[in-house]
Amino acid sequence: MIKVGLISLGCAKNLVDSELILGVLKSAGVEIVIDPEDADAIIVNTCGFIESARQETIETIQEMKEYGKKLIVSGCYAERYREKLEKEMPFVDKIITLKDYPRIHLILSEVLSSSELKFQPMSYETRMLVSSNITPYVKLSEGCDNRCAFCAIPLIRGRFISRDYGEVMSECRLLVSNGAKELNLISQDTTRYGYDLNPERKSLLPQLLRDIAKIEALKIIRILYLYPDEITDELLSVVKNTPMIAPYFDIPIQHISTPVRRRMLRRKDEYFIRELLNKIRIMIPNAIFRTTLIVGFPGETEEDFLKLKNFVKEFEFDRLGVFAYSKEEDTVAFEYEDQIDEEIKQRRLNEIMSTQKKIARKKNKAQIGSIHHTIIEAYDTESKFYYGRSFAFAPDDIDGYIVFQSKQKRQIGDDLDVIITDSLGYDLIGDAIL
Repeated sequence: MIKVGLISLGCAKNLVDSELILGVLKSAGVEIVIDPEDADAIIVNTCGFIESARQETIETIQEMKEYGKKLIVSGCYAERYREKLEKEMPFVDKIITLKDYPRIHLILSEVLSSSELKFQPMSYETRMLVSSNITPYVKLSEGCDNRCAFCAIPLIRGRFISRDYGEVMSECRLLVSNGAKELNLISQDTTRYGYDLNPERKSLLPQLLRDIAKIEALKIIRILYLYPDEITDELLSVVKNTPMIAPYFDIPIQHISTPVRRRMLRRKDEYFIRELLNKIRIMIPNAIFRTTLIVGFPGETEEDFLKLKNFVKEFEFDRLGVFAYSKEEDTVAFEYEDQIDEEIKQRRLNEIMSTQKKIARKKNKAQIGSIHHTIIEAYDTESKFYYGRSFAFAPDDIDGYIVFQSKQKRQIGDDLDVIITDSLGYDLIGDAIL
């Protein structure tokens, strides 16, 4: 039997693609292995989003080369830099771009050269979950139409295309029937889901949420990647009035300064962002807010940066990630002349993160004595601690965990109440309530 290993780099959306690839392989009769030494072939599903991700991709490919196995490279880096890969890494046996995915079964059959394989096209029905069958992701669309000045995603993934509504619902039901307690809805722009599926060009996300919420045995629905000006009152109402939907708002605002936002080609200004976030906080008092920021964007003045830093202090996001601007080829901002020095970018990033750490510490301390309904994801046999998450924690290793002990033996996938007794870093510490 042919043995294949796969390394998935980058975001959760790429992880879903990796799981679909693994599903094709497993259905074909391939054995999936973890140790590269055991593999006949290794697939590296790459990320090409920003410079640090590209560097990780190159290092990973070079590392896998040393095992002397058949080497296949797929994903965003392969899509964006195919010619560069072919020229600089001729040892790669096959490059699979995103456009090749519909015929990946044929490509893999050719590379693996086995008459025993019974390949079929990629499908959610055979998707092999490698993260968690308890809290899996559901990808709603491909591509993006927003064309922000700093972002290469539309160049890599193409235009926004929603998945078929019925197919999404079928996948959600299948995941729940296989043990999922929480479904995490993702895409490049989740708020836009379905606008290309109806003549009114209206987002179908609110209706999709209502329908998913009818699935029995499901505990939590989480929406990730919400574009600010596409968050409608209808969507907020559905979140507010549907207990199963986590009041978790992952809204990447990128910056608060209006001049910077305009240069980023982000729609709406500082006033709109402030009004939106405050409206949500008033409407849904227990809402969790997560955002992503970019510092050091071309032309960002010290005044712009201080406005952003003060806004972070003022609003107190529950979760926050910061990136130093990465100059990306073929994007609008690549041609901007007033690029910021790398040392200044790093200093600004460190200042924002230092501010956020203090906010996170304060917020976590405030959780002591509160009760979180928690889904168990892991158990450490040495420390005898369980690891889980409530609605306030997304599953992408950014938000942290609820770490707790229980006098009663629990199973992975159980959901229970945990009282918080302490905090450590971004994690909350607690005890199970019997």
